Amino acid sequence: MSSDFTLDPSFTFDFVALDDDNFAENGSRWSTWLAVEPLCRGPEPRPDWVVTSQAAVDTELGILKTGKEADAFLLERAVPGSDLVGESVVMVAKRYRGEEHRTFHRSTSYTEGRRSRNTRDMRAVASKSAYGRSVAAGQWAHAEWEALVRCHGLGLPVPYPVQVDGTEILMEWIQVAGETAPRLAQTRPSPELLASYFEQLRGVLVTLTEQGLVHGDLSPYNVLAADERLVVIDLPQMVDLVANPAGADFLLRDCTNVCRWFASRGLNVDEHALFGELMAVAF
Repeated sequence: MSSDFTLDPSFTFDFVALDDDNFAENGSRWSTWLAVEPLCRGPEPRPDWVVTSQAAVDTELGILKTGKEADAFLLERAVPGSDLVGESVVMVAKRYRGEEHRTFHRSTSYTEGRRSRNTRDMRAVASKSAYGRSVAAGQWAHAEWEALVRCHGLGLPVPYPVQVDGTEILMEWIQVAGETAPRLAQTRPSPELLASYFEQLRGVLVTLTEQGLVHGDLSPYNVLAADERLVVIDLPQMVDLVANPAGADFLLRDCTNVCRWFASRGLNVDEHALFGELMAVAF
């Protein structure tokens, strides 16, 4: 066979070399979609916008919000040079910090009734060793991941969970006109929209309570207003209404936080009436 050949000038390609050093320098990395276990990827059927290509690159776009136990960033996952649906999307990357960097001190009351399958991990968390702290951070990420997946399966308005990888969760970016949707607490809805918002949250609470679940930290600050639709966020502290000794207390607090905000905007609602309604469907 002859070794002489002529390269077709139309056959060209470009590539970008990515490694750990490049990630540190420019905020990019190869997509981690295939690096995680199948159960750590979002439930099917997946939305068309979820990028699963091996050629995709993750690029950080900046910080979105700092929280008590985690920080949220905007992250673009895209195939370089492509503008096709399913090959470019902006998501939220929520990354949990270790206990030494948290300002959230009530975690024990939320974790009562939970059980880890790994006794070594349980001992490490109890001893507060370096490994135990990393396990604890991962447990909070996986707790929120499991809550998102379960709520999504129930048809509740939560961000679609894309994947979880250690202490990082990638999820749907809830936006309005290309900007992050405002928190409910920042809105000033009309009386009609206010009533609709309350009924949406009431429906969420009813569905959760019927499943024996409590959000645990529901308030106007943990709900996004995407035009006329509400989306519930921040779910790592979700508790079992029965297994957690403080389950009913958390539920009453959720009712109080929600109803007092709506009442302050002029809607005639009462936290005790809502709590009674929810407890009736729970048992």
